[in-house]
Amino acid sequence: MTAARVAAGRRHSVGVLVDGTVVAAGMDLAGVARAPECAVGEWRDVVAVAAGNVHAAANTGRSHTVGLRRDGTVLATGWNGDGQCDVAGWTGVVAVAAGWRRTLAVLGDGAVLAAGRTREGACDVGTWREITSVAAGDWHSVGVRADSTVVATGVNRRGQCEVGGWRGVRRVAAGWLHTVAVTAAGRVLAAGDPGAGLAETAGWRNMVDVAAGSHHIVGVDARGRVWAAGDDRRGQCEVGGWRDVVAVAAGAEHSLGLRADGTVLAAGSNDHGQCDTEAWELGAHDGALEREGDKRVIRP
Repeated sequence: MTAARVAAGRRHSVGVLVDGTVVAAGMDLAGVARAPECAVGEWRDVVAVAAGNVHAAANTGRSHTVGLRRDGTVLATGWNGDGQCDVAGWTGVVAVAAGWRRTLAVLGDGAVLAAGRTREGACDVGTWREITSVAAGDWHSVGVRADSTVVATGVNRRGQCEVGGWRGVRRVAAGWLHTVAVTAAGRVLAAGDPGAGLAETAGWRNMVDVAAGSHHIVGVDARGRVWAAGDDRRGQCEVGGWRDVVAVAAGAEHSLGLRADGTVLAAGSNDHGQCDTEAWELGAHDGALEREGDKRVIRP
């Protein structure tokens, strides 16, 4: 299973503990009650989470949260205006992703399911085959095939779906109008809106994970250092001092970093408490962080 242990939405953050329970940070628009997308306290046996995102300029702050259970079933909570939380009947799922008004799932046989808004074509994934992982942006969806090529569908007004020539891809992420990927060689590929910092990622090396926010990109390299590019108006790119990070997540205007010891770092907008993750202890990394000489190196 693809185990995303942290996820970031527009106004909330989610994390999976080693015992399969889930924690969330974020408040409603009035700041006095838990938002529906944070109603994960009763979830059990979860191995991965995804957070629906809404770009910062959108008129709604509503989003949703998805959880993949160990038995291959899927949970969802939060805004369900387009049926994006109608996933109760899904089985045999090995990976999940959540975007604006949309949930995606990869099945064990490489097929892909979608629930939610169909108008822009981002749910047109029914013909995809041999998919190993997926990403959901605001209006487009991206999948990595078993041969490490990439497929995309949905709105392409900034070229965010022009990924047909990508090869050797290991991980992919989708933002509002951009798509980014990490290759097996540790390079970053990018397509779409240049304002999200695409050009800056061309110089990144030895990367093991990448995340796409609404207008920014965050990545972590093999030594656990974190890099960011794009819109930094809310401080979401202030991650240069982070160390020992093994995975990253990006929301509309905030960034998360999961450290090897299971703690979670956060930067950016905290208007709804989405960066209040300092008390989280998700459990130590599964051992992929190894020593190479006197350096700590993350094994992808």
